[in-house]
Amino acid sequence: MAVEAQHIAVIGAGWAGCTAAVELTQAGHQVTLFEASRQLGGRARRVDIGETVLDNGQHILLGAYKQSLQMMRKVGMAPEQAMLRLPLQMNYPAGSGGMTFSAPRLPAPLHLLVALWRADGLQREDKLALARFSSAARWMDWRLNDDCSVSTLLERFDQTERLIQLMWRPLCIAALNTRPEQASAQVFLAVLRDSLGARRSASDMLLPRRDLSSLFPQQAAAFIEERGGSLESGHSIRQVRRDGQQWQLQSSDASQNFDAVVIATPPESAATLLEGSAELELLSALRSFAYEPITTCYLQYASSTRLPQPFYALLDDPDHAAWGQFVFDRGQLDPAQAGLLAVVISASSEAIVDGHQALGSAVAAQIATAFKQTQLAQPLWTQVISEKRATFACTPGLARPANDSGLEKLMLAGDYTASDYPATLESAVRSGQQAARELLLQLR
Repeated sequence: MAVEAQHIAVIGAGWAGCTAAVELTQAGHQVTLFEASRQLGGRARRVDIGETVLDNGQHILLGAYKQSLQMMRKVGMAPEQAMLRLPLQMNYPAGSGGMTFSAPRLPAPLHLLVALWRADGLQREDKLALARFSSAARWMDWRLNDDCSVSTLLERFDQTERLIQLMWRPLCIAALNTRPEQASAQVFLAVLRDSLGARRSASDMLLPRRDLSSLFPQQAAAFIEERGGSLESGHSIRQVRRDGQQWQLQSSDASQNFDAVVIATPPESAATLLEGSAELELLSALRSFAYEPITTCYLQYASSTRLPQPFYALLDDPDHAAWGQFVFDRGQLDPAQAGLLAVVISASSEAIVDGHQALGSAVAAQIATAFKQTQLAQPLWTQVISEKRATFACTPGLARPANDSGLEKLMLAGDYTASDYPATLESAVRSGQQAARELLLQLR
């Protein structure tokens, strides 16, 4: 039996909100997608600096991100063309004191065994420690009885100092945006389970060739509009309150009523919207998160500048102002950005203390030293972009709210909702899908 179409508001056009809006539209409902910004994507969006198109942060997706890839295809985006797919790798610039670790295109787990065997820069004890950890994690089914920090987990399994420095620490910071000393071991294991512990293609690294807004959010908005829904960008909602059997959305100059609502904003914004409607326990939970920043430093050089590979890991050393953790050659992803390097600094609160100009200079010096090319210390220009609340701090035992707000026909969506994943694009997409599923059950 067909369900009568309902008018549904989705507040927030990040990856979670866009996903929920697409799923609800596909189910036959009329969706209005609200976004306070003029640019779609939330904390993974396009940024225009003059005539230069950048992202507010450089991202890597994984082959394990099944739901993200599914949603891209649903709205007409072909991941095969939109992203560069590379096998799992953790390579440092030659002679920089790091390692080379590249997985061949072989079936799992053979691809990891061969990568480990071939790895340059790791000693025998490092390789044995990695093999021991992987074997134990599989035996435990990638689960812990009691969560602890990633550092504690690595200590329990006698991981070597060099392996932690070159492999586990950068992976933890990149995946959870939280330093190993404070990061949740259970969430880290979940990420490893779906990448290192799954089939070979799940561990592949996917580098976007196009800006993050056009990778999915803009295509999602078009999908919605083509099917009778609408996008209200530059439209800020200030409060959501019950009005009879409907929900009323109030902005600065108007109010609109809807049959159901999905709030897909950051949690503290969701709490503000629900003030006076939700239980105090939920409002408190939404306001309880601590946050970590992510900073991306863009450095433009002559268009002939090109790294030997599309991206590298970097040896960071905060004590000596070497902040960069990964560097990407954007010109190998998009020829229009030839000579543009993007250096990522996760959990970057200390890095940005002295300001963007000082950080840009320090990163350029670090790149020049790492690649032994003095000219890299003098880029044509730099642009530092810091997302100060990029993700929640992913600490052990962190309580995260459910998608169901406890209010009839009102769901929450976002990478912060209950999940075994950290704050990633994939967790945002999964949350949007779950919010849509639960709302559809209530609308039957």
